[in-house]
Amino acid sequence: MRCVNFLLCWLSFPLLTTAQCPDYSDYSREVHQPVSSGKYQLSWMRPADECRTFKSQAVEDTLVKMQEVIKDPDLYRLFQNAYPNTLDTAIKWKGFASGTDEELTFVITGDINAMWLRDSANQMQSYLPLLTASASNNSIASLYRGVINLQARYLLTSPYCNSFQPPVESGIPPAENGAANRDSVYPSYSPDNVFECKYELDSLAAFLEVSANYYSATKDLSFFGKYSWVKAIQTVLKVAEDMMTPTYGEDGRVNRQPYRFTRQTTRATETLANDGIGNPVANSTGLIRSAFRPSDDSTIFQLFIPANMMFSTYLSSTADIMGKLNASDSGPLAQKMKNLSQALRSAIETHGTVQHPTYGKIYAYEVDGFGGQTIMDDANIPSLLSAPFLGYTDTSDSTYKNTRSLILSATNPYYMRGPTITAIGGPHAGPGYAWPMAAIVRILTSDDDEEIRGQLKMILNTTAGLGLIHESVHSFNEGDWTRQWFSWANGLFGQMVLDLAGRKPGLLSESYQGLGGQKGI
Repeated sequence: MRCVNFLLCWLSFPLLTTAQCPDYSDYSREVHQPVSSGKYQLSWMRPADECRTFKSQAVEDTLVKMQEVIKDPDLYRLFQNAYPNTLDTAIKWKGFASGTDEELTFVITGDINAMWLRDSANQMQSYLPLLTASASNNSIASLYRGVINLQARYLLTSPYCNSFQPPVESGIPPAENGAANRDSVYPSYSPDNVFECKYELDSLAAFLEVSANYYSATKDLSFFGKYSWVKAIQTVLKVAEDMMTPTYGEDGRVNRQPYRFTRQTTRATETLANDGIGNPVANSTGLIRSAFRPSDDSTIFQLFIPANMMFSTYLSSTADIMGKLNASDSGPLAQKMKNLSQALRSAIETHGTVQHPTYGKIYAYEVDGFGGQTIMDDANIPSLLSAPFLGYTDTSDSTYKNTRSLILSATNPYYMRGPTITAIGGPHAGPGYAWPMAAIVRILTSDDDEEIRGQLKMILNTTAGLGLIHESVHSFNEGDWTRQWFSWANGLFGQMVLDLAGRKPGLLSESYQGLGGQKGI
């Protein structure tokens, strides 16, 4: 049975899979005509109009407008496929909380039928350039409100978890996570509500991020006084405070830890040491612990600096929202948020920086407060490379510039170099696999035209003709990649192109049909 009224379908029911609407996991593995006219002959990858999971005229208008701006046919095809990918394929359900007018939006990241706090926030951020105030249910603003409301529900249910099941109102059955069946997690959770429960500080920061982005674009203050946003913020603050608990008390006793995670696995990055509490963390750093990274890999040292940067930045932004709400506790809460934001920034600059013998003062990726430090960067956002993109610092800052020089060199153990792509990778995909996402972030944080040209050429060389941004690509083999359907990376690529259209439009009028010989490759 096919949905006749598209609006009612996506407002109230999960998208129906029919013969006319193939599973995008399969569709995105095949080349579809017409291919682009450039040397890469990139596939057309948008689903048929009736199979798209959400429609935005603003996005369609942007695609048309950018055809006049982007002169390279392959670069335009990649933008054409990638920018609308979340709307085309990943708005799994949109509706309302039972018996209310509270909008809910269930967003999958791609080929996994679950909603990550981090990914869904970043998928929404892709459309921030087009976000305007609107009360319509058929608007990007409505998508944002639905994501914020559903994330608030998730945080109030299981605040230490990172990935969640469809809301019961959707009628979509919970997804199976075989790995989670081998977990031992405290606090416990229900698999009916939670897909996976890896505590990641950046997941909490993502809720702050999507909230701050919505308000900055719409100035819709009244929305934040409705439903559960304030309670969710209080929960976020409680988790952050609890995760500042050090391993040992002043008398040397081991403190009771607020979170534990172990998993039966052959991958060290899928579990925590010391029976689930992780490596010891010292007292008095003022930093917040994170058991896992934004890659969903476990931290080595739990004071994960990029997440603390992100949390500090968006805590400040959302404190401004809280301070404007007309509630008895909003003023004290806003001040508490501002104080913590400032304290975290001071702690990062004090405990999250190290003196490198070659590069000078840099940001560490992770520290433990005992002197342990991890010097590297990972492709996933938040990363050290993305610090200016997050709003934590400026590209001209000397510590950031030193850090950038290190992480974009062989000194970074996860800087992958090869003829197909040279970019930061990470342990999630493993040595040899570079992430196009990192090349995109490099462009977003660069003012060097030659560096940007080199990265754009390289990205075009990584799709194996499929015309989508993959999760990772082997640096020596374009045909060896992971996850062809990864909506966050696709949306980020589109966001980056729109950013270039605003600040360096001349670069989009050039040809990118060759590879090599450019600075930054």
